[in-house]
Amino acid sequence: MNDDTDRQRLRVVVADDQAAVREPLAAVLALAEDIDVVAAASHGREVLQAVVAGPVDVVLMDLRMPVMDGIETTRLLAERHPEVAVVVLTTFADDDSILGALSAGARGYLTKNAGRRDITRAIRAAAAGQSVLDREVQDRLLATARAQAPAPTKRALPEDLTPREREVLALIGLGLPNRGIAEKLFISEATVKTHINNLFAKAGLRDRPDAVRLAIEADLA
Repeated sequence: MNDDTDRQRLRVVVADDQAAVREPLAAVLALAEDIDVVAAASHGREVLQAVVAGPVDVVLMDLRMPVMDGIETTRLLAERHPEVAVVVLTTFADDDSILGALSAGARGYLTKNAGRRDITRAIRAAAAGQSVLDREVQDRLLATARAQAPAPTKRALPEDLTPREREVLALIGLGLPNRGIAEKLFISEATVKTHINNLFAKAGLRDRPDAVRLAIEADLA
């Protein structure tokens, strides 16, 4: 019984150059019954050292750090340790930071006004191979995708999408999180996740930003 419990616990590294942020954050995360904070790092090289010493499931990553920043560290983790998921937690929500981190391989992106529940949810989702984006980040991605998408370009949806999956895709395109989609459609979050999994499989989507782009290009959002 104890061995099963241990295998289910997520091993997390907290990376932030400010001890006043890093230490309280690590302490708060350690209160979660399924999370073990195995290391705290003040820059990217310490993150890489912690991962090599591992095992590590998720790194909660600040972006602006000395020695090696969060984007470069995320890129190296994706190359050398693809089994380790990265969730960015930062004060920055500009296009360069968001797109740089996601392009480097981050699975989640939160700003530092996120609460403990949002952070732990993002860690669990990243460990399961899913993406969680802060609402502000979703809005920025949506605005960027709209600005970059050529007006006449249209992208066809898979013919086997159900009407409900089309509705879910449209709401993703509007920036709604799973909870917002569930409330909008009067269904459970578990049902929303099922629709999203089916949608991603049918449309060959990699992550939520990819789904936002599809919704825009298919003229759903």
